[in-house]
Amino acid sequence: MADKGDIGWRVMAGAAAFAGGFVAKKVITLAWKKSTGKEPPTNPESPDVALTEALGWAVVMGVGMEIARLLATRAAARQWAKGTGELPSHFKTDA
Repeated sequence: MADKGDIGWRVMAGAAAFAGGFVAKKVITLAWKKSTGKEPPTNPESPDVALTEALGWAVVMGVGMEIARLLATRAAARQWAKGTGELPSHFKTDA
């Protein structure tokens, strides 16, 4: 069974990842509009969307969301360490 610190970390990391993903989607969508001059595809799987546009959107969104998740989790881990005095257990290394 997970201890309270583990549960607290999971809640904090989940909230940070959610917030980071929300902001990232808005930023990526705005950047797409600015660079292409049109809205991003709402359904990239549709045959009506050009393959290059669908692939471009998938790559940009996938990379952007993963970067946002990574940065949000790292920031949450730093805040966790400030509050508890140590990183969550799965961040520790045996170096």
